Amino acid sequence: MNPDVFLYRLQYEPHNVKPADWEPDWEDAPLPYKLYRGAPAFPLDRQMPAALNAGIRSAKPDLATIGRLLYFTYGIAQLTESPVASVFAGDAPATMVQLRRYVPSGGGLYPCELYVYLKLDGLPDGVYHYDAAHHRLILLREGNFDDYAGRALGGRIRMDSCFGAVFISPVYWKNFFKYHNFAYRLHGLDAGFLTGQLLEVSKRLGLSALVCFQFLDLAVNRLLGLDAGEESVYAVVPLSAAPIVVRNGEESEYVTAPELCRELPEIRHEQYIRSRRVVASPVLAALNAASRIDSAAAFRQPVREANAGPHDAAPAIPLPHATRLGYDLAEVSRKRYSPETEFTLQRVEASALAAILRETAASYPYRNDLDGTEWRFEPRVFLYGCFYGVEGIPDGAYRYDSAIHALRCVRPGDHRMRLQSGMSLHNLNLLQVPLCFHVAGERNGLRMRLGLRGYRVQQMEAGMLGQRLLLAATAAGMAGRPLLGYDAKRIDALYGMEAAGATGLVQIPVGPCLPRARLTGSLIP
Repeated sequence: MNPDVFLYRLQYEPHNVKPADWEPDWEDAPLPYKLYRGAPAFPLDRQMPAALNAGIRSAKPDLATIGRLLYFTYGIAQLTESPVASVFAGDAPATMVQLRRYVPSGGGLYPCELYVYLKLDGLPDGVYHYDAAHHRLILLREGNFDDYAGRALGGRIRMDSCFGAVFISPVYWKNFFKYHNFAYRLHGLDAGFLTGQLLEVSKRLGLSALVCFQFLDLAVNRLLGLDAGEESVYAVVPLSAAPIVVRNGEESEYVTAPELCRELPEIRHEQYIRSRRVVASPVLAALNAASRIDSAAAFRQPVREANAGPHDAAPAIPLPHATRLGYDLAEVSRKRYSPETEFTLQRVEASALAAILRETAASYPYRNDLDGTEWRFEPRVFLYGCFYGVEGIPDGAYRYDSAIHALRCVRPGDHRMRLQSGMSLHNLNLLQVPLCFHVAGERNGLRMRLGLRGYRVQQMEAGMLGQRLLLAATAAGMAGRPLLGYDAKRIDALYGMEAAGATGLVQIPVGPCLPRARLTGSLIP
């Protein structure tokens, strides 16, 4: 397999990465969560606050804080039952029952799992799996692993100053069974939407968080007891009650993953995902192996090229002044959902569009290990959009310039039919959607500076920005649905992205919508 060819097809020819005769076996589908059997379980506090607003920094987080962090990030929030239309006359009415979480996921499959390393009073120090089905922690490995985890992160973070860390890990089969090799793109985006929600919840709880994209994969997977052929960590997020300090990590420059792995015994726990037949995904495993980092000396800090990212040649259209929305994250997370046929075309005030864009851009900057020890945040993904029927904004395709809070017109006109004809699955009527956003990034996917690792970093950052957009749209009284079923070449041509060295990563229609015809039950733990 040539990775360059595969990633090109993944972006521009997705039909060529999945066999034409591949059909998911829904009778043998995996659960949307993983269960561990026989390991010690520790229930989490089931008393959830009604609201999550700006947090007051806590000097010493407790287990109740962790329960809220995990629940509002990735807890099972609702059980829904929706009618399903049949294409055959005379068929009996059918319904679809789904478990819903606070983040979107392709097909509602939720391929990611959360693991946490914790050092809290009333809980044994160690590594845990978050059992979302029962809102509890499952102890996988007991002990203090500050030194081990710190060296796995390249010696850049003092783990003894953090009370823990979150590990975000896609399980290959949970997406592969439906999407085959296209799952590789979904895994990065799913992990990104989840990371974006984790960071927003952390803010509301007064916690400091830092996203580490670079770490010694084999060592981290060894700590959690993961089989890299089935599942692999995409991000490590240290947590602290105080600001997290990033160091250069020269003293760990020569630490290697095999050396660290020899320090820990291998662990294996019985797991249950329901599927009786699990098909191997060698391409996904090979890509993750090729993007693996085995030595801290291989960590890189990408420096943006002078010509990378969008250019500002297009005239700027100033947007109305907009302040931060200041929404209640718990309420907005409960309201957020992904419409299909419920979009309804209405005029949108320019002030509403301005508020969504301002909130998305202002909430996005985050601490990470790619922006250096001084944390000079450099966004690597950007917002474009096709807008129709917005008061005071001519119909057209635009790029949002967050530096001056303005739109730059790339191509005037109504582009809804162009967008609709580029859909591979016409499950949405884009003629009913006034705002259609596109998250874009550098065309080479950071490959030149981070190697294969750069591709999944870019997909994750697209998801992180997309989650902020969905939350802002919901807070403004609208709804959005992330989509990958579109013609990427058509989108790039629409915005002239190729000349700017960019490409569209995810499409997110946003607009007013009618209530969905479904039964919904809240699942507060």
